[in-house]
Amino acid sequence: MDLFDYMRENSMKENSPLAQRMRPRNLDEVVGQRHIIGPDKLLYRAIKADKLSSIIFYGPPGTGKTTLAKVIANTTSADFRQINATVAGKKDMEDVVAAAKNNMGMYGRKTILFVDEIHRFNKGQQDYLLPFVEDGTLILIGATTENPYFEVNSALISRSIIFELKALEKEDILSLIHTAVYDKERGMGAYDAVIDEDAAEFLADLANGDARNALNAVELGIMSTNRSEDGKIHITLEVAEECIQKRVIRYDKTGDNHYDTISAFIKSMRGSDPDAALYYLARMLYAGEDIKFIARRIMICASEDVGNADPQALVVAVSACEAIERIGMPEAQIILAQAVTYVATAPKSNASYLGIDKAMAQVANEKTAAIPPHLQDAHYKSAAKLGHGTGYLYAHDYPMHYVKQQYLPDTLVGRKFYEPTDNGYEKNINEHMRRLEENS
Repeated sequence: MDLFDYMRENSMKENSPLAQRMRPRNLDEVVGQRHIIGPDKLLYRAIKADKLSSIIFYGPPGTGKTTLAKVIANTTSADFRQINATVAGKKDMEDVVAAAKNNMGMYGRKTILFVDEIHRFNKGQQDYLLPFVEDGTLILIGATTENPYFEVNSALISRSIIFELKALEKEDILSLIHTAVYDKERGMGAYDAVIDEDAAEFLADLANGDARNALNAVELGIMSTNRSEDGKIHITLEVAEECIQKRVIRYDKTGDNHYDTISAFIKSMRGSDPDAALYYLARMLYAGEDIKFIARRIMICASEDVGNADPQALVVAVSACEAIERIGMPEAQIILAQAVTYVATAPKSNASYLGIDKAMAQVANEKTAAIPPHLQDAHYKSAAKLGHGTGYLYAHDYPMHYVKQQYLPDTLVGRKFYEPTDNGYEKNINEHMRRLEENS
């Protein structure tokens, strides 16, 4: 390193964002994630002993994935290399592999490769790393906000230990905020700032488990607030509210949060909890989810989970879908809310869903059964000669517009696919079917 490199590095340290300067340098400075780095946990022991195998850190933004990689870099005796999957190409990986081979061959020294946002690597790039991870040339540390079981090569997954990081607790964020304000070495203590407790609580709550979001707000507050008469910078609740004007919702339309939220939304409607259903609807709308996607899920739930217990539910859901396309946001949220609360509070039955599921399995798994002759089409030439349609009883010619005759194929006589419940309108269906049976 020459003088200019040294000066540039020191300048970057001094001028880098607060969130960067606050990164822990060792395990003792790490806040949160005690479920994987508590003193009795595998990862803690492995880092301390410098005996890491390939691992993948998975979790939301701002929870410490890169931080833990940096801690490992500071404690390991192995050569530590880092690349970001959003910008790295094959040449970058080839350089790392070549250096790793030299390290192992000449010095017997291991190489740890940290790949940030590893889910951004395509299959070919992930496949390139596989043999070098497999033979021990590289110890891989991957970081991803996406579910690695969906986004990372299964062969790499099988050779790695997955550690899931959780959103930080409010108390963890509070601890970081106080350190950021008052620590003179890594934080902003040199600015002689103070933060009111209600402001710290507000920032910790609205950070939503994302340490980076909270630290960015602290830095903005201190850098943009004038000193008071006492010579100090006061971070009040009013200042904090200006620094975070809108709660950050972690919601990637192609990621886990998207699927987790829509899953909770559907299960709340199915479980007849309109309050929870409205809450998850609001989360999706707030995050900018496609209203047509939401409407489609409501229609599916109206048929799958309400069904004939309240046939009107599907009518409401379909009408809502048509209405939101004509009206758009923000008024569309009112229409969606009406449909959601109707479906959530409607009586429930999945009898139709189970019925088609059983019927599809019957068709898929067993030999196609012959249609009874009397049900076959009698209108084409020679149909009568073949006996098609002969003996068919026209239901409307009989009392109650019903006559008992065989409709299922011979091999399926007596098979039940649709078994209505006694919920809602299906109770009427049951009673009607019993009356037909009794009067036939």
